[in-house]
Amino acid sequence: MTPFDGIYDQPDPRAYFRELGPWGYQTPDHAQPIFRRMLAACRPAGPATVLDLCCSYGINAALLNHDLTLADLYAHYTSAQAAALTTAELIAWDRTYYAAHRRPDPARVIGLDAAPRAVSYAHAVGLLDEGFAENLETAPPSPALGPAVRDACLITVTGGASFLSSRTFEPLLDSVHGPVWVAAFVLRTGTYRHIAECLEPYGLRTEKAVARTFPQRRFTSEQEQRYAIDAVRAAGEDPRARETEGYFHTALYLSRSAASGAGVPLDALVQTS
Repeated sequence: MTPFDGIYDQPDPRAYFRELGPWGYQTPDHAQPIFRRMLAACRPAGPATVLDLCCSYGINAALLNHDLTLADLYAHYTSAQAAALTTAELIAWDRTYYAAHRRPDPARVIGLDAAPRAVSYAHAVGLLDEGFAENLETAPPSPALGPAVRDACLITVTGGASFLSSRTFEPLLDSVHGPVWVAAFVLRTGTYRHIAECLEPYGLRTEKAVARTFPQRRFTSEQEQRYAIDAVRAAGEDPRARETEGYFHTALYLSRSAASGAGVPLDALVQTS
């Protein structure tokens, strides 16, 4: 796959949107209406808490808690006005921008990502209520992380699932004090089996949405497309009408207790937005 490593830990997200825009990156846009339906189904009384893994610049939080689309964010961060600002000026502008679009029913969003500057930006502009620049794959959680996520009812992942394992999920689930759902958009070029297996001891049964997949971004080359098609076939999936049409695709996995799964079918949560 084409590496985009340089855009994930800049002082602000302008390079992220500038680099990914031409390739039509769109996973957060597919995710947010589904996440809102999930929150409506699983949230406890009172404000809900969402833990967003691999949160980057807080894009999931931006779409979840504001009347904005991903297209709005592309236009905002690639505009001439944004280009003319320093990072400090952009942060001040963004505070006003997001406050003007804030939904009346925001969730409390905790962000976790290994990129400290991205997390810092998302917290500075008010997208994250708390942000943690930690990599649980390589080090245990900080003392503050566990208490911050104790009330999470939904854990979300829209990118980076291939980098995560039980080393990330187990300490987080050990800290959560109530029922929790885990929702992940995962590239079809890989597997989610190892994560699903580590969730089972917590009483979380994993389902896969089979009615549809979700375009992630266009391929950057024929070589990348060939890689994706071969990897999807190796994973036992059919690339026809998906990867063969020029896009990476993700599958949606939802892990939750059997009782909550019986009450709200996954197909109802993945209805066409």
